[in-house]
Amino acid sequence: MDAKNTRKLEVYLEKIFGGQDVRIVPNAADPEMAEVYIDDEFVGTMYRDLEDGEAAYSFTMSILEADLGV
Repeated sequence: MDAKNTRKLEVYLEKIFGGQDVRIVPNAADPEMAEVYIDDEFVGTMYRDLEDGEAAYSFTMSILEADLGV
């Protein structure tokens, strides 16, 4: 993922997560993968998929039951 698209994704996710600081860190070993952080806490992974010249991004976030206060 290049810096231009990474910044666009950060701005988009910041809107989704109510203005929290989102940081996307590209993976050096896999250029199509990045780690997603909110306020310095790792929250998930993002993958870039290029098909027929169109890019799509898949964001996976795990939610622990302990975080739900259950």
